[in-house]
Amino acid sequence: MSSVFSSDQPRLTKRPLFYWILRRHHGWQLLLLVIIVASLFFRVFPLEMQKRIINEAIYLKNIELLFLYCGLYMGAILLAGLTKYAINVLQTIIGQKILVELRTELYHHVLQLPLQFYRKMQPGTVISAMTAELNAIGFFLGGAITIPLTSILSLLVFLGFMFHLSPLLAMLSVTVYPFELIVIPLLQKRYNHYNKKRIATTRSMSNVVNEAISGLQEIHANGSYTIEEKRLSTYIHILYDQLKRLFVIKYGIKFANNLFQSIGPFILFLVGGYLAIHGEFTLGALVAFLSAYEKVYDPWKEMLEYYQSFQDAKVRYNQIMTIFDQKIEHPLLPDKRPPHQLRGKIELKNAGFSVGSGLKLLDNITMSIQPNEQVALVGFSGSGKSTLALLIAQLYNINHGLILLDDMDIAAMSKSDINRNITMIAQRPFIFTGTIRENLLYAVQATGEQEQQLPERKDILQIIQDVGLTEDILRFGFNTVIPEERVKPIKASLLRMRQIINSELREPFSKVVEPYDINAFMSYASLKSNLLFGESLTETYALDNLPYSKTFRTFLLKNKLEEPLLKLGLTIAQTTVDILRNLGDDDFFFQGSPMEPHELEEFIALLKSSKGHMPHKKSAMDRLLHLALRFIPAKHKITTMSDSLKDQILAARHDFLKNTIQLDMEACSRSTQLLQQDGAIVALPAYEQQRDFIPYCPSEYLYSHSLRDNILFGASKQQLRDHQDLLELAIKAFAREGLIDEILDIGLDFEVGSQGDRLSGGQKQKLAIARSLLKESTILIMDEATASLDNTSQAQIQHLLEKKYRGKKTIIAVIHRLDLTPGYDRIFVLKGGSLIEQGTYEELMAKHGAFYELTQAH
Repeated sequence: MSSVFSSDQPRLTKRPLFYWILRRHHGWQLLLLVIIVASLFFRVFPLEMQKRIINEAIYLKNIELLFLYCGLYMGAILLAGLTKYAINVLQTIIGQKILVELRTELYHHVLQLPLQFYRKMQPGTVISAMTAELNAIGFFLGGAITIPLTSILSLLVFLGFMFHLSPLLAMLSVTVYPFELIVIPLLQKRYNHYNKKRIATTRSMSNVVNEAISGLQEIHANGSYTIEEKRLSTYIHILYDQLKRLFVIKYGIKFANNLFQSIGPFILFLVGGYLAIHGEFTLGALVAFLSAYEKVYDPWKEMLEYYQSFQDAKVRYNQIMTIFDQKIEHPLLPDKRPPHQLRGKIELKNAGFSVGSGLKLLDNITMSIQPNEQVALVGFSGSGKSTLALLIAQLYNINHGLILLDDMDIAAMSKSDINRNITMIAQRPFIFTGTIRENLLYAVQATGEQEQQLPERKDILQIIQDVGLTEDILRFGFNTVIPEERVKPIKASLLRMRQIINSELREPFSKVVEPYDINAFMSYASLKSNLLFGESLTETYALDNLPYSKTFRTFLLKNKLEEPLLKLGLTIAQTTVDILRNLGDDDFFFQGSPMEPHELEEFIALLKSSKGHMPHKKSAMDRLLHLALRFIPAKHKITTMSDSLKDQILAARHDFLKNTIQLDMEACSRSTQLLQQDGAIVALPAYEQQRDFIPYCPSEYLYSHSLRDNILFGASKQQLRDHQDLLELAIKAFAREGLIDEILDIGLDFEVGSQGDRLSGGQKQKLAIARSLLKESTILIMDEATASLDNTSQAQIQHLLEKKYRGKKTIIAVIHRLDLTPGYDRIFVLKGGSLIEQGTYEELMAKHGAFYELTQAH
């Protein structure tokens, strides 16, 4: 990486477009040049063969010469096509290789731009520049040198061949090109003018859309759809006008090209025909000359297209580099030394910060914080507390004065110096797409270089407990479907949890779970689960596939179940449609039916076409069977089913397990009894489809079910989250057996969603605090880092800072809850960008000054 971002190269945003071509991939470009030169022969040779085929083979009626020349002609055409294909592929490879480097270096630069830059820059502009606009430049870069070189060489070769055939015709044919050289660039200039405007408008549109999506909650809350539509509509109409002008000019260029291309053949037929009639030009030469003229226009056309592509790429490239043309304020790495290891002393001397036209946010701040001291920044609204925190973290740069860290000027420090020693937690922390574990280790991985530097599992789990995330991550772990490869090493522990629930805690959990029993019909399980009493590792026995499986339909016919299940499906459909067709598609109304809200219209149409009777179409019968297999008797009150049908289903289950799966029924039944009586889990004997089918027997882990469902080992009667007492009971039992860490470790792999949208605000805040504490930096800056937490959680974090980190870490906390200030060594009070008071809690309260007034108002 160091070689890519070498300091001896010109600043990224000052490099011209052709910098990326002339200094990159010389070997690939040389290979491309060799192929281009070789291709010229194969492009001209067929023209000579055309002339000889007519003048020699046909004129002399020589069949052997005809076959020879035609064979050579076709061989040259094939080789010319292959070389052209190779040229196109190599151009694409070179262009994409350069694009990778350009995009990587630009992103490296963009990430290091100061925060002030992004206060004015919309994310949509950055996204558009880094993606679509760079893609267009990449396609140009691949052929930036080879296309004009190929075109010029081809043009010269074809012109030479034409002059060889007839100097007069050749001179007349090229007379149109000077006119084209005048007209096309003029049109292209106008095209570039509107293209610049189009790019700017597209970026503005991206910003409007990006802002609307980011603020979608406010838009929905205020019903401001019309306002946002009007904002975008302005740009849509501007873009329409610009594109209209662009395409008028674009097709004008195309018209001019076609016109000039047609003038050449006109001259050739007029003058060449006259010469041929008078015997001054052979027919074969005329055909060859015409082919050469068509060929000579190809490189000319490529040059014109290249000119257009170059202008477009140049406009895009210059605009992108202009956007990001800011000098990086602090180097990423220190110069020829390791990063500083700070003690945590912070000193500000007359530090000030201004924005815009000189508006002072901070003025002449002088303060000193000793190593491992814990201080609070408090003040009136807009007093500059957060700005001061950002300055100490080197996220902003002061306009005058000094900030010293261990008596060294912060302005002279590299980003590595700061990142190794300072951690900052924002009021609204950013959570990245990925797992909780990845977010926890984010800061550590950013500073560490070796794998062994990552915290051990016990340290991660301790931090989670310290910040109060344990219960949340346990819940995530319980609700996780664990991949098979991860289950295997801890399968014994997971089955031990099942033993505890089904033996020690069976009675209290009986109100939320109906245990699996091979000999009992289950009212809280679907008919599909009741029939198969197990699940497939593949899609063989997946619910969506069963109605269409010939094997399964044969199984139903054998057990005389197809007709009863179809009738049940029809009854469910008729009753659901009759009751719910006029109530809308709210999920609430569909709780008593296996039909989904989005399926209602489909079943209305099905019943209408069958006039309320059993349909005859196979597709309609498949849908009814699918509906019936989803039916859960105890949950779906839309209809009832007879005891005789339940008995039929139970008998069919035994037939399926015994004859299809070849399961030892007695062993499964006996193991269920042993689990309930003695808490023992006995492994099943091997059965025929063991690798594909997993029965609901105590020794089997159900890989498509969540950990919670595997532990409860039964069909859920109620949501476990509604029974907090049962959950706490289970956790205590698991903790006694030393099993909690396994659940927590599974919960760490919970996917948090885009920007952590699957987490609550408090969970995000706790995760950010845990992430920062895992980093173990010397200085911790907290900018209202507990603002999203409830009072109990805030108190827990404050207690953690006071007890675990006092004397071990310099802590600067911007806080709004003044009742937390007594726990800090000193308090700094700001007002209007100035430091007006400082001291201990007792000193400031005794002074009856600004801090005292704040606490009384609070």
